[in-house]
Parts: sequence; C-alpha cells; structure tokens
Amino acid sequence: MTSTSYLLQGPRVAVRRVCRQDYDELTALAQESAEMLRRWLGARENTVEAFENYLGRFEQPAHEGFVICLGSTGEIVGGANINNIVRGTLQSGTLGYTAYASTTGYGYMTEGLGLVVQFAFGQLELHRLEANIQPDNTSSLNLVKRLGFQREGYSAAFQFINGEWRDHERWAAIAERAR
Repeated sequence: MTSTSYLLQGPRVAVRRVCRQDYDELTALAQESAEMLRRWLGARENTVEAFENYLGRFEQPAHEGFVICLGSTGEIVGGANINNIVRGTLQSGTLGYTAYASTTGYGYMTEGLGLVVQFAFGQLELHRLEANIQPDNTSSLNLVKRLGFQREGYSAAFQFINGEWRDHERWAAIAERAR
C-alpha cells in the first residue's frame, strides 16, 4: 500500500479506507484476537460473504470504514467505522473500532483513532461523534477519554451481544472541542 492511498498519516500510523484486498489480513487478525474481542463484540463470522456484506455497508452514505496501518509497512493494526451518519442539522455519526491482540499496548489505536476523528470533523464535516462502550471495557473507555470524548450518559440494554442485551456508556466528542 502506498502512502498516497492514505487519507491521513501520523508519526507512526496512517488511515485508509478498508478494501477487499484486506480480507486475508483482517481475517487472520480477527482469528488471533477472537478471545480478546469476544466479550465485547461477540462471535464474528470470518467468511468471504460476511466480509462482502461488511464492505457493502460502506457503499452507503451513512457508513465509512477504515483500517489503521503502520505507516512504515502498511500492516493493519486496527479498524474503525463511522456508522449512522446523519446529515443536515445533526451532522453526527457513531464511532466503532477494534484493536488486535498482537498490536495492543503500543498506542497505535490512540494515534489512529485520533486521525479518524480528525477525518470525521474535517473531510466528512461532522459536528459530533458518539461512541457506545460497555461499562467493563476499561481499555476502550480509557481510549476515548484520551481522545477527548466526554461521558454523556448510560444506555441500558443497548446492544445484543453474545445472547444478551448489554448496557453501554455513551461518550461523545464535538468538533469544536476536538480542535
């Protein structure tokens, strides 16, 4: 992957759109990280069909999908989505993201998600980003805190994961506060 395909680049990582050629690498990362992520995301299907459906979402104007890569090698170290984008008087979206077991603890997600937030408030012209996080997911809560998100509330039985409706904390960043 050449640096010209990156949307934004930081000191160590860069962000680009997710693409079909990422299937093998993302599948391997998901498999190696399944134990770490299962509690928060539930079991995921790693089939070509499931990946095509995932990519299909990003053909819609309300969804954007990214991978976070090492700038030096292009190796994928994380992923991010901005979903449920609403234009007009809201200009908002919902941020989702995933880290991978082999690359956690290096600050790649902090730097990479910072770039995704910058892209959202810049090129996408969003005003607000929300992140919904399970209360026990301290790593994820700490990540959004580092990025300047503020806790706004608590949503009971928010998302169905692993056969149960899970509570989530609602965190948000506003473009003016993020700059």
